[in-house]
Amino acid sequence: MAETAFNSDVSTISAKKRSGSSDDQWDQFAAKKHQSASNKTDDPAVALANARHEFGEHGGVNMSIEASATFTVMEPETMRRMFAGELGPDRDFFIYSRHFNPTVLNLSRLMAAMEGTEAAYCTASGMSAISSVLLQLCSSGGHVVASRTLYGGTHALLTHFFPRACNITTSFVDIGDLEMVEREIVQGKTKVLYFEAISNPVLTVANVPELCRIAHDKGVTVVVDNTFAPMVVSPARLGADVVVHSISKYISGGADIIAGAVCGPAKLVNSMMDLHQGSLMLLGPTMNPKVAFELSERLPHLGLRMKEHCHRALVYATRMKKLGLKVIYPGLEDHPEHALLKSIAHKDYGYGGIMCVDMGTEEKANKLMNLLQNCSQFGFMAVSLGYYETLMSCSGSSTSSEMNEDEKALAGISPGLVRMSIGYSGTLEQRWAQFEKALARMS
Repeated sequence: MAETAFNSDVSTISAKKRSGSSDDQWDQFAAKKHQSASNKTDDPAVALANARHEFGEHGGVNMSIEASATFTVMEPETMRRMFAGELGPDRDFFIYSRHFNPTVLNLSRLMAAMEGTEAAYCTASGMSAISSVLLQLCSSGGHVVASRTLYGGTHALLTHFFPRACNITTSFVDIGDLEMVEREIVQGKTKVLYFEAISNPVLTVANVPELCRIAHDKGVTVVVDNTFAPMVVSPARLGADVVVHSISKYISGGADIIAGAVCGPAKLVNSMMDLHQGSLMLLGPTMNPKVAFELSERLPHLGLRMKEHCHRALVYATRMKKLGLKVIYPGLEDHPEHALLKSIAHKDYGYGGIMCVDMGTEEKANKLMNLLQNCSQFGFMAVSLGYYETLMSCSGSSTSSEMNEDEKALAGISPGLVRMSIGYSGTLEQRWAQFEKALARMS
């Protein structure tokens, strides 16, 4: 297929090219604008503000929703040229929404701007983004080196599904042990180094620059899941090749949408859309354009939301620690990677909106969560994260339940580990009083 324009430039309206004629001058102008905008700042909020604003069909301040599954052409010859790869979405030629849809493409451009990558493609879920990019990068017999501390679904994909269905194997490592990571990479066989910027659920912070250096020295592609830290960390700006997201979490913010994204080089994203070999094109994890429209309306205030999530998480973690609770939060100075995160995080966005309280046993964890929800209304017992209300779950028996006991022990997941996604509804002091009320009942 044709190379696709993912320009995040500051032009306000895309040029409409419904004829097959070329316009090299426009293309060069757009490329220069894109280059200047992408190089201007490392701050993801500024990059988003610099991204092209797509106006509606009749001049609306919000873009129109292109709900069509298929698209017409004006001349028969145009369709042949589109399927031959001569004409594509970069010049406003669309074939079918499983391939590219204008509304979804606009969200993809925003995601690329936020993460500082050339391109992005938004998918129907976070797991579809992860599985599609790994299947594109790895063939049968391929090898992945991955962190031990991963979301349970990703761990199951790498541990069980890939070896059975695809003959792709994975070596799991302590991502903080750089020598171990280097040792497990088999030059010529290992295709991907995969880890989470801030891990789920134990909040290990990855040394992204050093891990990228090790991988790139051996010709390995680095894929980073940044679901826990949008705006806080920009892995691609630190050297990562590909960044994946579960957009369902912080980016959505409403716990009402399932979606994902792959952010990376245009060459990779376009290869994933190839008619014959593309994992996204052939597996079809297509995002609904109505969902893409909603998400594009939420991205502009992601930075503000992340700052409040992170601010409250730091305040609560500090206070809980003073009360004698065993708290895990990278914003605390006693966290093993506190200095590392401080050195790679964007200033003013904090240290993440997730914190953990280790109650030791599942029984105590369940008792605390029950009181926090049903006695004091501090938050809800629910999986997921990034919601405006606080969400709590006992990771070992929920989002990490796909791992066996030995795997959980290696990952540092205690039976009583309570993961809290700190919300921002109500006032900070109101919610803190609710936490103290529940804790008093625990005694």
